[in-house]
Amino acid sequence: SLLVRPTLCFVTNFNNLSKRDLLSLIRDAVDGGVNMVQIREKDSSAQYLLPTVLAIKEVVKDKALLIVNKHVDLALACGADGIQLGEEATSVVSARKLTKAKLLIGRSVHSIGSAQEAERQGADFLIVGTIFSTPSKPDIIPKGLNLLEEVASAVKIPFFGIGGINKCNAAKVVGRGAAGVAVIQSILGATDRREAARELKEEVSRSFLGCRDFLRNR
Repeated sequence: SLLVRPTLCFVTNFNNLSKRDLLSLIRDAVDGGVNMVQIREKDSSAQYLLPTVLAIKEVVKDKALLIVNKHVDLALACGADGIQLGEEATSVVSARKLTKAKLLIGRSVHSIGSAQEAERQGADFLIVGTIFSTPSKPDIIPKGLNLLEEVASAVKIPFFGIGGINKCNAAKVVGRGAAGVAVIQSILGATDRREAARELKEEVSRSFLGCRDFLRNR
């Protein structure tokens, strides 16, 4: 697999950023330790996004995986590493046929049943949430850390927690079985985005390695 564990995934939110500021943000995030960048701009067409995603690809290079949300055609056109499917999006099986096995396929899930179904269909990884309260989804009741433990017991493919994750709770997420975390505001809203990414990656890596050492020594 192309996946490098532990994973620190930065999910983009173009918001009102200029293209220059967006590229600077992603460069800082990757330099700080982000090893997966997910382009999640649900309201934009693939045609509109293509020039920006190509520019992002030049910034990311081989330092991080580039994952495109929803748009299979965009992911193929820009040479992305993978596609991220929402829980209600097209099936993993259909996406695999469209990509001709060229891309990693991730699925966003919110329950054990959805996680098991995504694994059965052949997903390469999962993003599980929403774990904690988050301003990006104020109406969503967080699932909490217990969902991560349940998913860890139910599937074998790697998964990442998402939703309200920051440097203070990232280690808890990994400690419950996640292979990493996905964040938006923890990097986007930071004054020093490179340092924010570095601190997050440090917490995630420390917890990930600690869990593996514990399992090896049992």
